[in-house]
Amino acid sequence: MMNSSALSRRAVLAGLAAAAFAGRAAAAAPWPSRSVRIIVPFAPGGGADSSARVLADLFAPGLGQGVIVENKPGAGSVIGVTAAAQARDGHTLLMASNSMLINASLNPQAGYDPARDFDAIGMVSAQPLVLVVPAGSEAKSLKDLIALAKRKPGMAAGNSGNGSLAHLTSEIFAGQAGVQITPVAYKGESALLPEMISGLVDFGFLNLPSVAPHIQSGRLRALAVSSPQPAAELPGVPTLRSLGYPALEVQGWAALLAPRDTIPADGLAKLETLLGQALASDTVKSRFAAQNVAPFVMSRQATARFLQDETARYAAVIRERGIKVG
Repeated sequence: MMNSSALSRRAVLAGLAAAAFAGRAAAAAPWPSRSVRIIVPFAPGGGADSSARVLADLFAPGLGQGVIVENKPGAGSVIGVTAAAQARDGHTLLMASNSMLINASLNPQAGYDPARDFDAIGMVSAQPLVLVVPAGSEAKSLKDLIALAKRKPGMAAGNSGNGSLAHLTSEIFAGQAGVQITPVAYKGESALLPEMISGLVDFGFLNLPSVAPHIQSGRLRALAVSSPQPAAELPGVPTLRSLGYPALEVQGWAALLAPRDTIPADGLAKLETLLGQALASDTVKSRFAAQNVAPFVMSRQATARFLQDETARYAAVIRERGIKVG
């Protein structure tokens, strides 16, 4: 007969073996094992929300699980991004945008670190900003606008909010052109546009989807676009790079991320593949075109490098221009 000590050792060994088997079984379990959530840190109806919902529909068959979109707006995307960074359920993704990186540079207490807290899956979409002036402006070109700004220091540069991409781009413009401007923040482009059209704001860098109808109707004049290539929606409008301002080549983008170390490597690879397939599909191309945005295809590794470069770029502008919010 075994003594109690031998029985105890056997029980311990059996328990360890069972735990090891359970660990191997869990590790081998296919991902995902339940529904996947995409957090959108903005209110429903915007570009990021629409993109997330298109991807959710296309991802579900490939994942074999439902994909739901959860909107968590507030604090310029900080609330939603922080919630995603803290999610440890292994089935949460984030639809991120420029604001995630900008807010982290503006506010060290934002509650997340883009480089530390997220794994990249891939870029999703991109849209240029358009440098616009009211239809009645003297400025018929970028050269005219710079000359006008030098004659009239402090011209009002409208933007969609303090610390927004539009705000940072206007600050880059002021530094590059050697002019003084007065940034004027609004609660979104819907509040800014009427005042831009009426001439109460001198110029601004606005998202293409928002301003395209007003440019086409003649209420606003486009001087340049910030994309690498001219925008098909605005024939004849030059790029800022072609006019000698490569530092003003900026785009509003969306990227798909996951909280760091919560999704296994094969799960991330699966998501990267599904994202690439979705962005190449006619469904995404047509839906994105309707929003005046373009698919932005980039590998996981390239996306991680891109986000690092963007973070450094925004931090430099914020530091050099002394931008503060709050």
